Amino acid sequence: MRIGKQDAPFTAICTSDAHSITVRGHDLVGEIIGNTDFTSYFWLLVTGQMSTEKQKFFANAVLCAIAEHGLVPSVVATRMTYAAAPEAFHGAVAAGLLGCGSVVLGSAEVAGRFLAQVVESNDPAGETKALRAEKKAIPGFGHPQHSEGDPRANLLLKLAAEHGIEGAHIKALYAIQAALPEAIGRSLPINVNGAIPAVMLDVGFPLAALKGISLLARTASLIAHLQEETERPIGFIMSGAGAAAIDYDGPNHA
Repeated sequence: MRIGKQDAPFTAICTSDAHSITVRGHDLVGEIIGNTDFTSYFWLLVTGQMSTEKQKFFANAVLCAIAEHGLVPSVVATRMTYAAAPEAFHGAVAAGLLGCGSVVLGSAEVAGRFLAQVVESNDPAGETKALRAEKKAIPGFGHPQHSEGDPRANLLLKLAAEHGIEGAHIKALYAIQAALPEAIGRSLPINVNGAIPAVMLDVGFPLAALKGISLLARTASLIAHLQEETERPIGFIMSGAGAAAIDYDGPNHA
């Protein structure tokens, strides 16, 4: 059974033979290992081009910004999974990444697509009001803890200004923020998931791969939490606390 397109059986990422491994046109052993840092290699893998110094700088900055933020849902899922299945380190990491979605961790992708849409339409107020009319949240704005401003976002945008990389997407981000009081009746701070796509898109990272930034960064954090879980386990503590926090309100048996 043939499913999907069958006319392009090619990959431009990697090939190998008995003597060498070629990645994006570079000799893995002769050119990359020992000569290239991982962030540059990640950029090369995703885009096919080695990063410029500014691209590497901002990729490093956003990876650090999104990697760790305490016992967030992805971390809780990972540590509780490991507590229940300590033989499945990889499964525990996967458990945390599977929740990367439109509300938590993966929301940078949603914000990035919205920014790209605003750049294309050149109508930040109209696009923001349209989301509001659909009772949807404005992606990239607001934070339950950093209500007076997300310090990570503030720094990323400050660095963007200092390094002269402010482009159409950062301008769109600020334009959306300016449109919020009229569109939703109040102002909201830019959060890290608004700053990350604005910065990354303006330095040339592909829109379709934006979620990969969050996945790569959070994987490092999950590995750290699992290492700590092996020494100072809290997975079952969190599980017990969750059960204790929720009351049963269903019917009682006769």
